[in-house]
Amino acid sequence: MKIVFVYYGYENAGSMLDLRGYTRAAREMGHEVVVYGPPKRAFALDYSKDLSNADAVVFVVEWTTELQFGDNVDWIRLLDAVPRERRIVIDCDGHYNDPVWFMGDYNHWAMEASAEWISFCDNLSDKIFQPSYRPRRKNVRPFFFHIYDPAWESPISLEKKPFDMIYVGHTKHRWRGMLKVLKAIEKVRDKVGRVGLVGEGWGKPLDWMEQGEAKAKHYIDRDYLRKHRFEGLPAVPFDEVAVMIEKGVFNPVVYRPVFEQLGFVTCRTFETPAAGTIPLFLLNRDYVVEIYGEPATELMITGEEDSDKILDVLARPGYYADIVMDIRKDFRERHSPSARLRELIGFIEE
Repeated sequence: MKIVFVYYGYENAGSMLDLRGYTRAAREMGHEVVVYGPPKRAFALDYSKDLSNADAVVFVVEWTTELQFGDNVDWIRLLDAVPRERRIVIDCDGHYNDPVWFMGDYNHWAMEASAEWISFCDNLSDKIFQPSYRPRRKNVRPFFFHIYDPAWESPISLEKKPFDMIYVGHTKHRWRGMLKVLKAIEKVRDKVGRVGLVGEGWGKPLDWMEQGEAKAKHYIDRDYLRKHRFEGLPAVPFDEVAVMIEKGVFNPVVYRPVFEQLGFVTCRTFETPAAGTIPLFLLNRDYVVEIYGEPATELMITGEEDSDKILDVLARPGYYADIVMDIRKDFRERHSPSARLRELIGFIEE
């Protein structure tokens, strides 16, 4: 089977590693996966505009419905390439919903924007999926899309690391959650080593982050960060994320509030347990149990009252690493690239 993914990629954000995993799994299983676009583009993905013999087109929709490489003619080619029942839309950002507002975060400002997005996706396919066990709209089905790739795994070293805590991710609607983690560290700051926040906007805002609606989305109190020696560091390319994560003893897993509200999984749901670090989940308990298992509740933090938890992780990393190893064992079976691809092919063939 030849599957064509349509995706708007970024060097330092998004689902690029997931698409690499699908591509490799397809080769191993006797299938073919390409990403729509001119060949030899960036991101080290298999780009192609050759739609001949395509069996399915999968639209992976995040922040935009625009084509990264193409125009209206390309849209016609994509829609003509396969029948409607062989097209799939995967809504990774929760836009295929009525407006959702939660803790200052939102998917749409207004009903008009929501209706436009829903109409666009409905024109592409009847098969709409979201990476959540419980999509809100009746015509949407669960499909996690994001993968756990055993190829990402690295040992959790118990040796001294450059950082006690490191976080890799951008600032969009992250300050509320991250501040809870930092407040817990602040109480015991003299007992915690370097703390690094890696991604666009932590050290200094990009120009566009200071404009209009983006300013509130990417708000960060950098005076607070400097006061408590929390380091804002530049973004790294997606294929260097795991290496950067490994530089910290622990990594907080912090979602956008709207993703929490919708029960979504993200790239980082799976990337962090695979890296050589201890994930600490600032997430709802029921969600942690459902995704990671009951033992993973020992990896939860809830806010500034969890200073002792952070110190215990630093004092006994081996104990917490054993919990992570059990998560990895489970994820290798349930969320591997081949398992996810088989599930996707099943949806295509319905």
